[in-house]
Amino acid sequence: RRPKSANGTSIIKIISATMFAAQSARLVTRNVVVPAGRQQQKRGFINWLTNYPDKVMETKRIQQAGGTCQGEYNPTWLKQPGDNITLMIGAGLCGYGLILSSMGMYKLATGKGKKD
Repeated sequence: RRPKSANGTSIIKIISATMFAAQSARLVTRNVVVPAGRQQQKRGFINWLTNYPDKVMETKRIQQAGGTCQGEYNPTWLKQPGDNITLMIGAGLCGYGLILSSMGMYKLATGKGKKD
């Protein structure tokens, strides 16, 4: 006996109809001609990612300027442009967190700011 679907049609008929629709769609789209002068794919950001310039040696040259063992006078993590801004943002966030946690500890220790 062949299995039946909910509406009584044979599942094999449904599968063969689906296969026929897929094959006919493939045949129809195979012969579609793209108009001349029209580009199919521009690959805008993909070309940018694959042809990205290699700046490793340039960055390495900046990092090693004046030697690598400079210590506190010329730290490696402050040699590139924009490193000072990153340092200031990080220090500001750490300072803000320290102030808030100190205020919380004080309120816990003294019992201030409790909700009754």
